[in-house]
Amino acid sequence: MDTHGAPSEGVVLQHREASDADLHASNLTNWSQQYDQVSQGEFSGHIVELPFEQLQVFREDTSQALQQKCLVWPDSIWLGIPLADQQNCRINGLEVDSTAFMCKPGDHDFQLSTPEQYSLYGMVVQRDALQAMADIHGYELADVWQEGPGRHQIPEKVLNDARYILARMLNDQDERGRNRLSREVLMLTVLELLKEEQPAPSDTPSFQHRKQVVDTVQGLIASQPDRAFTVTELCEQANVSSRTLQYSFQSILGISPIRYLRVSRLNGVRRALLQAPEGSSVADIATQWGFWHLSQFAKDYKLQFGELPSETIHTRRLLNQRLGQW
Repeated sequence: MDTHGAPSEGVVLQHREASDADLHASNLTNWSQQYDQVSQGEFSGHIVELPFEQLQVFREDTSQALQQKCLVWPDSIWLGIPLADQQNCRINGLEVDSTAFMCKPGDHDFQLSTPEQYSLYGMVVQRDALQAMADIHGYELADVWQEGPGRHQIPEKVLNDARYILARMLNDQDERGRNRLSREVLMLTVLELLKEEQPAPSDTPSFQHRKQVVDTVQGLIASQPDRAFTVTELCEQANVSSRTLQYSFQSILGISPIRYLRVSRLNGVRRALLQAPEGSSVADIATQWGFWHLSQFAKDYKLQFGELPSETIHTRRLLNQRLGQW
């Protein structure tokens, strides 16, 4: 399977287990690896992986101490994030604790020495895709993917935020799989880990330009109401940076583009619920408007309108009954 060319819609978790260290090494998609078991005892390894388009995300758990020779797929950048509160590992001889992450470019081999009962989050992203995302969202990237030691210290809060996001993405609770929105969150997580500094704000765009940006985005959203657009896609369609998109929406509509996306879709669902024929289900209508996480949708809907979607349908039925009596 070509991980960096895999579809990003409906991506599902892939679990692989092995009782041999070298077999476990081969279970990670598109890596070239050789694992030697150092500590004594039975080996168990587990990999849970998400193969997005131009992005691979995984968690690796190993029971025994290992010496690992690793090589990532070409034109990529690998980030390794140790889970907190475990023994330190080493990359090319450098000790890595829970306040650091590792980063190496594709096509450059490296060696990891990992202790017993070790867990690691991994992210591999295609370089051009990452740079394109950085340009859109106004990130200035540090050159950490160039050939070097591979160990990088950053504020622990940034690492913990990344761990939290990865833990959520790599659990089994969402049976519907991950999608473009999940990929967007993960790509932005990579940028947060690699960013050097934010560039200075650009000149304020004119009113006409801001209005044109908002009109373009509104038209795009209205033309595809069932599509859950990402900010990156909106920026690409409007040919602006995320900073300009944000400023345009705030100055023209008084809300952020993310808020506008959610509010417009929630209102679309409400109109559909009020107009739907008898027997229509909330789940079907919600998914038609791009809401796949139904429990979260119900919470957002009630917060927005003060009632659950099912209560909206009930209200519609009562109104229809009264109209029929008249």
